[in-house]
Amino acid sequence: MDLKLAGKVVIVTGATANIGRGIALGFAADGARVVAVGRDEEAGERVVAQARADGAEQALFVRADMLDPESPARILKAAEPLGPVSILVNNVGGNVGSGFFVDSDPATWLGDMDITLFTTLRMTHAVLPGMIERHAGRIVNIGSTAGIVGDYMLPVYSAAKAAVHGFTRVLAKEVGQHGITVNCVAPYGTMSDDPAAYSRGSRFHPETGIFTKPFANATPADMAKRARVGVLERPLAKPDDVAAAVLYLASDRASFITGQIFTVDGGTLL
Repeated sequence: MDLKLAGKVVIVTGATANIGRGIALGFAADGARVVAVGRDEEAGERVVAQARADGAEQALFVRADMLDPESPARILKAAEPLGPVSILVNNVGGNVGSGFFVDSDPATWLGDMDITLFTTLRMTHAVLPGMIERHAGRIVNIGSTAGIVGDYMLPVYSAAKAAVHGFTRVLAKEVGQHGITVNCVAPYGTMSDDPAAYSRGSRFHPETGIFTKPFANATPADMAKRARVGVLERPLAKPDDVAAAVLYLASDRASFITGQIFTVDGGTLL
């Protein structure tokens, strides 16, 4: 299926690792003009080099911390030479910690909301005026199955992802009249087989990631409650699985789909 993404300018936040990296390289393979955003410059340059090798019409890395409210404007400025932004993928998200809500520090709650929800709001707010002016655009948010059923011992993260889902639906109602679709892809656990897929800022980085020592105080019974079993042989998604759904929703093939939450979960919610 030709998704006709060649030459379109796409911004992917959190593009230096895992899901975001897979999405950026997926667009590159379809000949898009890729703006990869992340904090790790070394990993970003690797992604851009691979994107060019994979067939991106153009590719550039923008070093930016999405927690900085000024970053969206800088990203759009850096993307200007590539042309008008057709597609935005809000992939940045994460959690400050893990554990039971009763034991959580209220000072950390805003951190979970900021990295997962507010980064999505700010980047979308920056991109929307141009899309409305051109009467065209695709926005794909990365949610999570945690936002649908809740991940045990990740209460604030789950709430933030649920908010991303809700924002997707209401924004789709607002901007459909301007020729813009807004959808969300909600993966289950996603891991790459490639060690190079984890930048220093990744939650899954083997040395610096927050999941290096996950749920340190969890009992075996707690961990059993966290587990979700799918119906396929493979227990976890791969970045390419998520990227395939994102590319479809960003394409004209999905022009009559909006406000939807697409799960990529191997049947864990069945």
